[in-house]
Amino acid sequence: MTTKQERIEIRTDLFNRVKRAVIKVGTGVLTHDQKPAASVITHLARQISWLMDEGRQVILVSSGAIGLGVIKVGLRERPTDIPHKQAAAAAGQPSLMHAYEKAFGRYRKKVAQVLLTRDDLCNRRRHLNARNTLNVLLDWGVLPIVNENDTVVVNELKFGDNDNLAAMITHLMDAQMLVNLTDIDGFYDKDPHVHKDASLVPLISRIDRTVEQTACDIPGALGTGGMSSKVQTAKKVTSSGIPMVIASGLKPNILKSLFQGKDVGTLFLPGRQKMTCRKCWIAFTLKEKGAIRVDRGAARAICKQGRSLLPIGIIDVDGEFREGDMVGCLDLDGTAFAKGLVNYKASDIRKVMGLKTSQIRKRLGHKYYDEVIHRDNLVITLDETEDPLCQ
Repeated sequence: MTTKQERIEIRTDLFNRVKRAVIKVGTGVLTHDQKPAASVITHLARQISWLMDEGRQVILVSSGAIGLGVIKVGLRERPTDIPHKQAAAAAGQPSLMHAYEKAFGRYRKKVAQVLLTRDDLCNRRRHLNARNTLNVLLDWGVLPIVNENDTVVVNELKFGDNDNLAAMITHLMDAQMLVNLTDIDGFYDKDPHVHKDASLVPLISRIDRTVEQTACDIPGALGTGGMSSKVQTAKKVTSSGIPMVIASGLKPNILKSLFQGKDVGTLFLPGRQKMTCRKCWIAFTLKEKGAIRVDRGAARAICKQGRSLLPIGIIDVDGEFREGDMVGCLDLDGTAFAKGLVNYKASDIRKVMGLKTSQIRKRLGHKYYDEVIHRDNLVITLDETEDPLCQ
């Protein structure tokens, strides 16, 4: 249990290191009380401009297009089917960007709209192109405002929600902090809307099963990502060595308070050394196309010794996938412990599993690689404190 002074010291140290931050603002903040919160956008613009004037680079991930579209068109409730959601996004996105451009213009800051689908970040070339574009905007001193391209996206290309998009952008841009602004003060030990005795948890050092179970999924009337989504986002960024804060975007000067080290919101501490951008892309952006089950020796070699996955350690293959796809690695008990890019398609792996690398050519008629997954394309996803494989 940390004291308040200890938490302030931790926060001050972490925020002092931040040269580049991703700030995500939710629909519940931008459309508070079911109406466009122009004053909230103005306050955000003032605080983000202050951060930029301090020499920090900021990328804003903003929800709100569908919510503003719902208000603009006069719908009674948020649509649930894709065509109506996309139409609401098309109506709301111009209003959202106009509000941001007007607010930041007061502080002589320029903004740029960046609309993405998951496919843009899953494709390695487009992933790098998006990164290069955002880097140029930051070099120009322009604030990138990122949102999902809701008008054209289809279900299989969706990020899920903008919490997940914010995590991907944090990894993409190698940021040192993700600030998730919502309409609640942070992570509580109970649902504060139901339990009057709920207490804010100011610091979480590790996201375990208890934290995940406690996270209440309470989406707003216009939003999609509840506390459960935010905790899963925190799990993704902290497991790659990046801290995250959940705080209320409706609180005056919240960003200034956070960057000055004040004990507000909930800080999730990073749990391991920072991953490379490429390994973050493999672990947190790509979708799994299948799974490979391995024996105990192979699992220990990967987790403990940083080895590649060879055919001899494979005992089963799930799904149909191609060379270059991302698959999960499972141990004998079915526990997922790693993810990686395969060098062979599923049907070929089934033919060579259990064999030595010297036998690959004879079985397949060719051998492009010794490894089914090379260690440079493998990411350990298992929490080493919870499984004996990594101890």
